[in-house]
Amino acid sequence: MKGRKWFSVIAAAIFSIFWAAQSMAAVEVQWWHAMRGSRGEVVDTIVKAFNDSQSDYKVNAVYKGEYDEVVNAGVAAVRAGKQPHILQSFEVGTQTMMLSGAVYPVYQLMKDKGYDIDWKAYLQPVLSYYMDKDGNLMSMPFNSSTPVMYYNVDLFKKAGIDAPLSKTDPVTWDQMGEMTKKLVDSGVPGGMVTAWQSWTQVENYCAMHDLPFASQANGYEGLDTELLINNPKQVNHIARLKSWMDDNRFFYGGQKYQGPKSEFIAQNAGIYIDSISGIAKLKDAVKDFKWDVAPLPVEAWMEKPQNSIIGGASLWVFKGHSDKEYEGVAAFMNHLAQPEMQILWHKETGYFPITIGAYEQLREEGYYKENPYQEVGIKQLTRREPTKNSRGLRLGYFVQIRNIINEELELVWNGSKPPKEALDAAVARSNKKLREFESIYK
Repeated sequence: MKGRKWFSVIAAAIFSIFWAAQSMAAVEVQWWHAMRGSRGEVVDTIVKAFNDSQSDYKVNAVYKGEYDEVVNAGVAAVRAGKQPHILQSFEVGTQTMMLSGAVYPVYQLMKDKGYDIDWKAYLQPVLSYYMDKDGNLMSMPFNSSTPVMYYNVDLFKKAGIDAPLSKTDPVTWDQMGEMTKKLVDSGVPGGMVTAWQSWTQVENYCAMHDLPFASQANGYEGLDTELLINNPKQVNHIARLKSWMDDNRFFYGGQKYQGPKSEFIAQNAGIYIDSISGIAKLKDAVKDFKWDVAPLPVEAWMEKPQNSIIGGASLWVFKGHSDKEYEGVAAFMNHLAQPEMQILWHKETGYFPITIGAYEQLREEGYYKENPYQEVGIKQLTRREPTKNSRGLRLGYFVQIRNIINEELELVWNGSKPPKEALDAAVARSNKKLREFESIYK
């Protein structure tokens, strides 16, 4: 009997230790993201800082592939009832995510979990992209960027072009024509290349010149929206780029960033238009010439250019989890917004610090005096109060629409279609996609 009694005591002790351990185990939060390489390493650093700061929650950050692969994985997980807590979705998926019925709005999550957040303390041109029609934040901005103009300082000087360029006052497209001609005349194979041509040469061109990309305030005010990118000013811009191809002042390096970036690094082009997030990669890749950053060019007739618009991605919270898990999600979102985390993210990747406090701290510390090119995108993004044409784009099937625009632009570049015909076709084809989307969500 003594043996049995002793065994019972031991079993009870083990049982109680087991349940105590279970009750003390950290609540796990799953975050699926698209940040790889050096950016993924910074994500891991941010997550580790959160996990080490407390013992109640543990965030597991999982790389799931490129942006579209992450979103597709999230959709499949929701259908299977195995969705992560947090999903990183690129900006072109915003409308679809908003109308999916599967998300827990971030503004509501933070309020429900006791965080009294002053959303005015965030960069408004960033937040506006992810707000609903009532101004409520639906997802937490994470990696936010905007396109800027990179240029080879050494090639500029060799071509007799004054450098450095202003970091606040953009050159005009007329001046760009002169600079690219000088570059080519000096022996550079090409004047300029551009990454992400729809984003940089259509979406941001419209925004900065206060032109509507689409009706219904770029889709913010209704699903019955139509593209308006075949307007005369946009057509003239694409026609100008096409004309520059005749003497290599402009050449096509590919839809995304890999080709154009490679051409710039190889010094086959003196000017390269791409996201500010390219800063970190250029720092690592370029060793044999000096480069700098300037705002995107604007038309001479635009005396006060509007703000550019963002790219990148935000963090969406899925429904279907416990209150305790959502406490962990909210705590992590709050952690991401802390100045030290925003400063780390900005310094290591080039993406914006999304809070005004983090930005002001960087300025006070003199960071932008030592690294002035890091501030170019921020100043370009915040130089004007956003209008209905420059606060962002809210379109369904936007991924497909960008693909359509890219396809039609390629037909311009290879001489298969004149600019007006191509942009007319892009509008007609995209409007069909918009009507399909409207029929599903109306």
